[in-house]
Amino acid sequence: MSTSPDFATIRQLARRHPEAAFNFVRDGLAHAVSMVHGGEPGASAPTTHISGAQLCLALRSLAIERFGMLAGAVLRKWGIERTDDFGVIVYAMIDRGEIRQSASDQPEDFSRVFDFDEAFSLDAVKDLA
Repeated sequence: MSTSPDFATIRQLARRHPEAAFNFVRDGLAHAVSMVHGGEPGASAPTTHISGAQLCLALRSLAIERFGMLAGAVLRKWGIERTDDFGVIVYAMIDRGEIRQSASDQPEDFSRVFDFDEAFSLDAVKDLA
């Protein structure tokens, strides 16, 4: 059962994230569509749904692709320390009208998708870089 997000709380939490974090998540949406549904990132495609977990994994991949060994440090500098923080940004974007939420989406979809310390450890990044 889907829970309604508390947009007042989301707006408050989202304030700690700079615009660069929002831009990164926007780019990550295109990256996720490419990873999950195929095609070129940024190419116009039919509307495709991406789950919270799929987006988190795509954002991890994109962070490592862009920032290499510094991926975890860059995300932490933006106030992103766990996958729930990606959800805060996504729901803030929904609140702003930038993206749409499907009926089955809920904030909990972003909860504990992966552990940041493990996902951005030097060994994990070396394996993916």
